Amino acid sequence: MTNAANDHRGLPDTQASRRYFAKFEKILTHLGRVAAMLHVENRLTKEEVEVLARYVTALNLTFRALAMKYLLVGRDTGQFFGSLTMDVKDSGFPTVTELLVMANDAAQAAQHLRTMPSVDALKDQMVAEIIGDQAIPTRLQFTLSQRLYYEELTRGKLFWARNDPQCLWLSGTEPRRRYLLHWGVYDSQVNLPTIYLMEVEDSGRDALPKDDRRWPEVQAHLMAQSLGGLKLLTIAQGFDETFDDLHPKRLRRFHIGPMYSHSFTQQSGPIREVLEQARAPEGQDWALAWTLEELESERVRQEKSGWFSKVDREVFALDPFAGRGAETGTTATERMVILPERPFQALAELNPPGFASVRKFVVNDAGRVLSY
Repeated sequence: MTNAANDHRGLPDTQASRRYFAKFEKILTHLGRVAAMLHVENRLTKEEVEVLARYVTALNLTFRALAMKYLLVGRDTGQFFGSLTMDVKDSGFPTVTELLVMANDAAQAAQHLRTMPSVDALKDQMVAEIIGDQAIPTRLQFTLSQRLYYEELTRGKLFWARNDPQCLWLSGTEPRRRYLLHWGVYDSQVNLPTIYLMEVEDSGRDALPKDDRRWPEVQAHLMAQSLGGLKLLTIAQGFDETFDDLHPKRLRRFHIGPMYSHSFTQQSGPIREVLEQARAPEGQDWALAWTLEELESERVRQEKSGWFSKVDREVFALDPFAGRGAETGTTATERMVILPERPFQALAELNPPGFASVRKFVVNDAGRVLSY
């Protein structure tokens, strides 16, 4: 059992907090570019890249909102409001509690905004305090940061602890329609965002997103199964057996993270030595792991249902190498790492065991992405 008191740490220093959020802004930009490269290689479809880009944008908006909330952390604002709590051991991301509090704040954001001065009014007051009192208007800055935080929440489209399934039509009409179902969760066990993509065939009478009975049931079922500890095979078979007229053809799960940084996380193993040796300048001291699990249906078998009818059931292809399919519950699992040039050079020089099969994406601030 992990000790949260040791694994979770606040960022009470203003400069450290701002460096942390600036780091993630860069990382998430690179993540979108890597997804685009996988599309060029035909590893991801156009629709899948667009969906992933939407979730990456949502993550960016979540970090932007949190950056506003904690903009004045470490400064004397006249009241104690805490600091961002991050998971320094398992993920490098904020803890799930931060997202849960943010969701509660979002529910009350409109009420807060009605009772707060406008942005322009706060700026006028700040100018008056600077000129008239010759003082730094820290408390007014804090009020402005909180207003901007609530404004971000009211705009929506953030990545929440639970992001309910959505349905995207891909092709076909009756009797078979093909959809891409996608949803996301913030895994509370390891404090990491996780994104699911499921390609399904619909043989029902009504189109799935317009079916008032099936669609709510599908959404509830998928969210209940969105646990990082569940194998993809368990999720897909449970879905297949629950809905006779919905046929899961492919299920993918993206684990975004952990994020490793010599400045912020307590990484262990080879990655610690890599980042220590890299001595990368500010903004380049990081590495982001990204894992893709994939499960595909290889054939269909028919199963008796009731007295006179039969239903299709999917038979999923499992990883054929060394019997790992039964162990992982996937057709394939691909481990990737995204990192700047300096950490990559240190990784190549050290060549630690276990990294040979990990695909490396090397990125720079100019937007270039190289794959090794």
